[in-house]
Amino acid sequence: MTVTADDLDAAIAQVVAALGPIADRDWSVPAGTLEWTCRQTAEHIGDCLMSYAGQIVVRPTGRYVRFMAEADEKASPAEVLEFAEAGGRILVATVRTASPHVRAYHPSGMADPEGFAAMGCVEALLHGQDIAQGLGLPFDPPRDVCARVLARLFPRAAADLGSADPWHALSWSTGRIELPGLPRLREWRWRGAPLSD
Repeated sequence: MTVTADDLDAAIAQVVAALGPIADRDWSVPAGTLEWTCRQTAEHIGDCLMSYAGQIVVRPTGRYVRFMAEADEKASPAEVLEFAEAGGRILVATVRTASPHVRAYHPSGMADPEGFAAMGCVEALLHGQDIAQGLGLPFDPPRDVCARVLARLFPRAAADLGSADPWHALSWSTGRIELPGLPRLREWRWRGAPLSD
């Protein structure tokens, strides 16, 4: 696999390391440019990554597994971050134990465990950045993980933006930033299906 459970583990660890020390701040502020608050964004990370794990386990072919996970409404920011980490670690464990031949529904194509790991990295890293931005902190994700995720989910961008910083290329590919000579994307889509399919 190009993107592994270890990559997702590293992405989750980066988010927790960056945001854990600021869990005493007010997480009701907007997360970067999102309409969600920092709390809602962290909760989304946990829900989304648990949902990806559910897809791998149940393997539906035409829809998402019908469940939503949420943090307790009285959870503190530290506890909501713990919820996000739990979702990530559940997906890590699921990817580690799943056969690479498993396929499950995602709107971007029938994804394999590697695809769900890569999508989990994007959700964790980009939304971790949103939360950090909302709380006024820098965020510095692992570039090697970003490069592998970019190559797996956005192969065309990986080829075209080979000289760009992998984090900036990933951020551009998901419509977050402009790059020199490249306007911010208004619409984008990653490839969930394996590159060999």
